Amino acid sequence: MATIFSKIAAGEIPSYKVAETEDFYAFLDINPVAKGHTLVIPRKVETDYIFALDDATYSGLCAFARKVAVAIGRAIPCKRVGVAVLGMEVPHTHIHLIPLNSEADMDFRKPKLELGKDEFEQIANAIAAEYEKLQ
Repeated sequence: MATIFSKIAAGEIPSYKVAETEDFYAFLDINPVAKGHTLVIPRKVETDYIFALDDATYSGLCAFARKVAVAIGRAIPCKRVGVAVLGMEVPHTHIHLIPLNSEADMDFRKPKLELGKDEFEQIANAIAAEYEKLQ
């Protein structure tokens, strides 16, 4: 059964895409803990645990996430981009990339930001433009 993330990557559910390849997809989290909070997923594998991925998918996902993180860092003012892999809320492997100015910015328990469609689009476009420069 396809997960919500599989449907997003397939274009069946709208998202604020920041980058994609044939094998991976990156999009803004709609319940972000920080502006630019991005999710990175494999397109073809729907396991819910990152360490259950085969070696090629795991390595490819990490390399793709690194490029997306570089793009986020260039597009969003921050000290660095943090990485989290929780995998508890959606049964599809995903990496959280979060712009950080302090360790407190990585707190998933804090209230989520409420952004409008225009702001989401502006952020996604800024990250996507930086990602394209890395190609």
